[in-house]
Parts: sequence; structure tokens; C-alpha cells
Amino acid sequence: MAAAQDLEGFASWIEGLIRERGYDIDSPRGGGKSRLADAAGVHRAAITRLLRRHSMPDLETMRRLARVLRVPVREMLIRSGQLTAEELPPASAAQPPGEGADGTLTLRRAAELLGIPVEQREMFVRVAGQFLPEGGRPEVPARRRA
Repeated sequence: MAAAQDLEGFASWIEGLIRERGYDIDSPRGGGKSRLADAAGVHRAAITRLLRRHSMPDLETMRRLARVLRVPVREMLIRSGQLTAEELPPASAAQPPGEGADGTLTLRRAAELLGIPVEQREMFVRVAGQFLPEGGRPEVPARRRA
């Protein structure tokens, strides 16, 4: 029974997220399911099965949807009931790759988070780097310590 509740809750949450991101999944000819499937690189049938509450997406599909919908994979896994928050350390527990020792975001990590395709990331780093102040570091206020 828990699996059915997980599927219902996850599908409801992801439906709202899909709509927020501008995919028209309500009208039959809106094309939102196909657009989402194409953007994520998954089969349209996987999107349809999820939205009809027939099946939970597999891990790779979740990863791809998370990227397109701009949500952390961690959140997808927890909301889907695949793992618990206790089983997945929060993002603050470990320094993400691509962040400096002082917690500043690198251009490479920013490109990844923005979903820039791998083959275009070096160009992004070069172009964005031209806008950084001398020394190549963004001027980011220090994080407040609790």
C-alpha cells in the first residue's frame, strides 16, 4: 500500500512541477508530454505512465527529469519514496564538486547546474569568465555563520 501512496504523492507533486515549468500536460494536443520527454531524453510512455499513476520512473528517468525540471535528484528520490532523507545526506553535509573551499561556486559547477550541455561548458566558462572581476572570482558576500 505504501508504494501506491508513494506513487500518488510523487505523481501529484511532479505534475505541479511540470506545469510550473511551462509544459502543457492538460490538453490532448498541447504537446507537453512529448516536449518534456524530448527535453529529458526519455520515452513519452514513461511520462504517461507516471502521470496516469501506473508506474514509478526508474532511476535514470528520474535523473533526466530532475535535470529538465531543475530539481535536485535527492528531492526526486525522497519524494518518490525510493530513499529517505536519513539515507541521503543533505547537500550541506558534503561540499559539492566544483565549489571552492570557501563555498563559492565555480563557473564549471554553474554550467552544470544551469543544464548547459557538456560539449558547450568550456565555451560557457570562457565567456562567463570575461565578466568576473580581477582575480577570476565572483564577488559573493560571505555566508553568515550560525
